[in-house]
Amino acid sequence: MKILITGNMGYVGPVVVRHLRSRWPDAELIGFDNAYFARCLTTRRPLPELDLTAQQFGDTRELPAAILKGVDAVVHLAAVSNDPMGKSFEEPTDQINYRASRRIAEMAQQASVGHFVFASSCSVYGFAAGRPMSETDELNPLTAYARSKIATERALADTKLGEMVVTCLRFATACGASDRIRLDLVLNDFVASAIASGEIKVLSDGTPWRPLINVSDMARAIEWAVQRPATSGGPCLALNVGSNVWNYQVAQLAEAVAHEIPGTSVSMNPNAEPDRRSYQVDFSRFAELAPKHQPIATLPQTVQGLRDRLVEIGFADREFRNSDLVRLKTLERYVGTGQLTQDLRWAES
Repeated sequence: MKILITGNMGYVGPVVVRHLRSRWPDAELIGFDNAYFARCLTTRRPLPELDLTAQQFGDTRELPAAILKGVDAVVHLAAVSNDPMGKSFEEPTDQINYRASRRIAEMAQQASVGHFVFASSCSVYGFAAGRPMSETDELNPLTAYARSKIATERALADTKLGEMVVTCLRFATACGASDRIRLDLVLNDFVASAIASGEIKVLSDGTPWRPLINVSDMARAIEWAVQRPATSGGPCLALNVGSNVWNYQVAQLAEAVAHEIPGTSVSMNPNAEPDRRSYQVDFSRFAELAPKHQPIATLPQTVQGLRDRLVEIGFADREFRNSDLVRLKTLERYVGTGQLTQDLRWAES
């Protein structure tokens, strides 16, 4: 089996690559990444790219067709990957997350790739009061990031992709330990705050809902998707990926972290304006279609794993929100020094 993983040098990629290597030791695993976050390592282990057969570098907007020769499955992780980055770099978000994704899928079909796995997001539901949202509910993307994800999903559904099986995995909010941990995600932020300062300051009143998923369970879902038969969900499937027991309110997440890291204080902001990103998600169809690949990590285990990894690397930065562990800050620094252009292309030397 030959698998191309785009965006493998981000937060989720190293965990996915390690899982696929453990699942298929003899597989040919090819990474393709433009290395925005290559140096944002949070591990003392050898480079995670050593689990690959080969690492190639480049911009997905110019991904060469030749790289798809003989590929059985594409795992498309590459993206400008959250709301703040999408707000600051709206046009590149559209170019990278949507237009490049559509082009890569079309090239994959022309290269007779069997499976195309697109990392989408539950953020396409936006604000949703009341019951958990299922795949058949109305979408309400509130940000450039969310709009780019649903635009790609719709393009994949509308494009004639022949016999290629397409799976759009609408992941819950990622969390957990990785070789390149992001601290601009809610649970990861809380754990970092507890370690660095002994306190968690929740910016909201704590009531907004978030569905979460450990990155290790994202990798297991991707394993399922790269071999999913078209008879299981159809030739082009959009699927919520997570677990119903992982729908949490922000206050619950903060208290869970405080429980696992004794001495941590938690404060809420009862006067905060309502958080527009509040939604629960129904993951029943994922449970039905992929019963052997359901999330297995628990919230306490995930907090412990994050804690242990950050302690292992000596993390103690109270100003981490201005560090390279927050992806927007990394991009802003590169743009500020002229290494990246405003449209997120590496400047010519």
